[in-house]
Amino acid sequence: MTAVSILLVDDHPVVREGYRRLLERQVGFRVSAEAEDAAAAYRAYQAERPDVVVMDLSLPGPGGLEAIRHIRQWDRTARLLVFTMHASAAFALKAFEAGACGYITKSSAPHELVRAIATVARGGRALSEDIAREIASERLGNERSLVEDLGPRETEILRLVASGWTTEQIATSLNLSTKTVQNYHYQIKSKIGARTDAHLVWLATAAGLVAPDNAA
Repeated sequence: MTAVSILLVDDHPVVREGYRRLLERQVGFRVSAEAEDAAAAYRAYQAERPDVVVMDLSLPGPGGLEAIRHIRQWDRTARLLVFTMHASAAFALKAFEAGACGYITKSSAPHELVRAIATVARGGRALSEDIAREIASERLGNERSLVEDLGPRETEILRLVASGWTTEQIATSLNLSTKTVQNYHYQIKSKIGARTDAHLVWLATAAGLVAPDNAA
């Protein structure tokens, strides 16, 4: 039986090493490549065509949502599993909207990650128990997230703006024109009801898109 090939995407080498050791102890798993940011993940995916991508959301520069969207544009059959610290229903739903097949938090037990990779490799969908509870709670309580009306790219641009990136930096990073980024910026402010850029940053921070110490 051919082993499931895995691409690990996380910006911390020590963390990736820990994942690699865990996964390669499992029968039928093989880590074929690693990447530390969205651009490297895209290149590694094209070179290796792994069966499953295990993707963190918090990456330097464009985050995991953008990496998922980019890989799925290139290969609509790509199987991507988010493995992240963000225990947020909003993040999980945006990840699925971008093309992820599963969402597991880093507070999950190791066997949950192993089981999720196997499920995604078979073509299924996977959720860690804490995220499943968050989504159920939000839906049952009729709560609306700040980013619910934003697309994955809008969510990523909001995160970068709130992190202090300039229009020019965002445009270069996402291969967009500055005019397009400015249009996105205006649309985002309108959709979430931000009166000023400072208010925009405050709303993004309150929604958990950026940590308070990383906000602009």
